[in-house]
Amino acid sequence: MNRRMTWAGLAALGMTAAVACTTPDDAASPASTPSTAVSSTPAPSSVPPPEPATPPPSTPTPSAPAPNPVSLQALAAKKYPGGTLRVGRVLARNAAYTRYFVTYPSGSLTISGILIIPSTPGPHPALVLAHGHIDLDIYTNGRGLMREQDYLARRGYVVLHTDYRNHAQSSKDPNSEVNLRLGYTEDVINAVLALRTSQSVDPNRIGLLGRSMGGGITYNVLVTQPGLVKAGVVFAPVSSDTADNFNRWTRNDTTASRAILRAHGEPSRNPAFWRNVSPINSFDRVTEPLLIHHGTADSTCPIAWSTKTLAALKQAGKNATMYTYPGEEHAFGPAWPTSMARTVSFLKQYGV
Repeated sequence: MNRRMTWAGLAALGMTAAVACTTPDDAASPASTPSTAVSSTPAPSSVPPPEPATPPPSTPTPSAPAPNPVSLQALAAKKYPGGTLRVGRVLARNAAYTRYFVTYPSGSLTISGILIIPSTPGPHPALVLAHGHIDLDIYTNGRGLMREQDYLARRGYVVLHTDYRNHAQSSKDPNSEVNLRLGYTEDVINAVLALRTSQSVDPNRIGLLGRSMGGGITYNVLVTQPGLVKAGVVFAPVSSDTADNFNRWTRNDTTASRAILRAHGEPSRNPAFWRNVSPINSFDRVTEPLLIHHGTADSTCPIAWSTKTLAALKQAGKNATMYTYPGEEHAFGPAWPTSMARTVSFLKQYGV
């Protein structure tokens, strides 16, 4: 697999999102007039003046084809106008922070989540938290990354935990599964933009933290929106090669896999599609530092996936660090405090 997919002309892809500014050719400069004097009266001539040359017909420049709407290129070319973070009712309060129910726009959808604001004076650095997979039948507002929410808020971070589309009180997207949940990436991008509107937040000090599936979403955000956040952190992430994730979890779900394969084809039969939804092939676009945490005993997301991701990032010349935790499973246990202390140190190092 080519690990460094060239997005042939992102500028061309950007034409799907914005009208390019074009500048007409500069008018030709007149030739310098020689200093030798010439007569103002032309000499008589019996030869008729030549006919003006007919310019050759112009050949229109073919426009680049629009990217597949289900692709990382399409997410990169898309416009994200952002929107206001709407703070609702108080969910909990203690001496260290207050926890609120919030909503924000993501395209035509409304996404719910929770916002935690420290009691200390702001504006504060902030983090968007991208949770891992939780069955939609049991998911509730703000569920997931509960330890991380509390730990980070007590250390002065505003925390926005997004519910994603189809979760909790968020709008429904019936095409989410067949579109390989790329809409979740949009929801996280829009979460960052909404967080910037909060008076409690320093808009120049926002980071991203994702766990498991949320780690894959973090990769997608860094690839499609370089410069959106200051740094990224992932815990026990899924593979950065989307075919790995499909084969491990979705292929055995007959209903979901049939719909996906019918729409996009098998990875072996339509490799271009699967390349274009896999962030590992676009790591050359990443501009932010990334920290990876992974336990050696993870039976859900094999640590080999993170090793492969780190190697690809390093090959692309990116600032990536990985800590491994002997004997730690997917959820992290005894080493969790160490991993969080390292996370806060990393974030502060890079201005979050």
